[in-house]
Amino acid sequence: MRSFLRSVTASMMVMASTSCRTATPSASAAPPARPASSGATHTLMPSPSTVAWGYYDAAATPVLRVRSGDAIDVGTLITSSPQRLERAGVAPADVEPALRAIYDSVKNRGPGGHILTGPIYVEGADSGDVLEVRIESISLAIPYAYNAFGPRSGWLPEDFGYSRMKIIPLDAEHMVAHFAPGIDIPLRPFFGSIGVAPPPARGRVNSAPPDIHAGNLDNKHLVAGTTLYIPVHVPGALLEVGDGHAGQGNGEVDITALETSLRGRLRVIVRKDLHLAWPRAETPTHWIAMGMDRDLTVATKTAVRQAIDFLVTRKGLSRDDAYMLASVAADVEVTQLVDGNVGVHVMIPKAIFAR
Repeated sequence: MRSFLRSVTASMMVMASTSCRTATPSASAAPPARPASSGATHTLMPSPSTVAWGYYDAAATPVLRVRSGDAIDVGTLITSSPQRLERAGVAPADVEPALRAIYDSVKNRGPGGHILTGPIYVEGADSGDVLEVRIESISLAIPYAYNAFGPRSGWLPEDFGYSRMKIIPLDAEHMVAHFAPGIDIPLRPFFGSIGVAPPPARGRVNSAPPDIHAGNLDNKHLVAGTTLYIPVHVPGALLEVGDGHAGQGNGEVDITALETSLRGRLRVIVRKDLHLAWPRAETPTHWIAMGMDRDLTVATKTAVRQAIDFLVTRKGLSRDDAYMLASVAADVEVTQLVDGNVGVHVMIPKAIFAR
């Protein structure tokens, strides 16, 4: 394992990021907004002074200020302690120094387990706006991931009443994870958590359950080249990013994916022409409506209603036709089942609409 990690590290130093095509919003999805800045690029890497551990909070102090249209080169850290990684087989030299520093010195921790980079204050964003987050590139930061489950987490704790953790080598050259002999998993890295501060009345919220502020969506479709639209609830939005995944299956049933550290470039745009109740997303081939709730039925109803709302407001359909079209052409998928609030999303294909 150790020799493999060292050899892969060398290839990762020259690895290009995953597909960098930016999903420019189509006119029917959301009128394009011209960036209101010089297009500056900022760098924000995780450190004890640049992370929010386990929470989203309207009262959090920003660690970076950017303008609409700016890009942020951001780094995120794996969601595990150095000691736990070492017990599972990671060599001490392969544990990131920033992770050690944060575990040693950050005492201001929320109820969740995610180390989130941020918050980032986006000038001009305010309650009622939408923050458009274009995910321009994502790359692997380390040559391994882990997957783990525990006796009180995951979808089947009654069947797996114990803990297990597995270190999984990541092959950056071939973009696969070597899960086991004869089992290679294609890598599609994405940030499991991209969110803004919740409404102030909610106070500090756990980083695990996704909600109207987005956050821990764990949506495997949000890879490089896609765009996330998040309702804004406070001045500056207070964007946070983390929970890097090298890949994941829909449902994330044992509570973890291919958990790893990532690097990426995000471009943020304040959209005052959009007003959303729930996060939405766009890929080169689909629009994505979302719903989250503790109850899977409620989450599904929310996602379907959001799909109908999109088809009515952005595509000009009647509510009746939108409901019918969602039934015959869209796919309802379970995003994740294990984070307090479950997630459901509806995939609306762009190909069904005439250009």
